[in-house]
Amino acid sequence: MSDWIEVGSLNDIPKQGARVVRTDKGDIAVFRTISDEVFAVKDECPHKKGPLSQGIVHGNKVACPLHNWMINLDSGQAVAPDEGCAATFPIKIDGDTIMLLVTPDEGCPNS
Repeated sequence: MSDWIEVGSLNDIPKQGARVVRTDKGDIAVFRTISDEVFAVKDECPHKKGPLSQGIVHGNKVACPLHNWMINLDSGQAVAPDEGCAATFPIKIDGDTIMLLVTPDEGCPNS
């Protein structure tokens, strides 16, 4: 059974930044966009396993710090012409508290 875990408050993550949550499923990067949307993605680029949490957020995408692959934060899919996927995880906001469900969403079979 999966449980929601508390990540922290929205203000704990800077706009266009990330926070890493260490779980038994691996590290998960929780991102906050400039418009305060929050996304959770496996902290591993599908290309060379670069730490996405260290990348630069552009809108609803993050650039991998190793080779600049762009990953969609909502789906985990690489932006064409690159191919691949990083698992995404459900997030909910309770007041200003960010909650994370450590069961990957469907749609990324290779994660």
